[in-house]
Amino acid sequence: MSSTSQKHRNFVAEPMGEKPVTDLAGVGEVLGKRLETAGFDKAFVVLGQFLVLKKDRELFQEWMKDTCNANSKQSTDCYQCLKDWCDEFL
Repeated sequence: MSSTSQKHRNFVAEPMGEKPVTDLAGVGEVLGKRLETAGFDKAFVVLGQFLVLKKDRELFQEWMKDTCNANSKQSTDCYQCLKDWCDEFL
């Protein structure tokens, strides 16, 4: 596995709670605003979509591209962040 960002490590290190969507790896202010506009204002709401898509990388990345115009790196980082969090807490 490639190295992860500090943001990724911080997110995966603890329960999600009410963290904002911008706490997810790969999601900065611009993508965060786009996700919030689409109704995904908290990390747990994005997690719900991730689970609805059955943790499928391709489907999740396509959803991120369609929903907030995420590029490949952003959607990959977010996918990996949620996958690692699920591996740790679910």
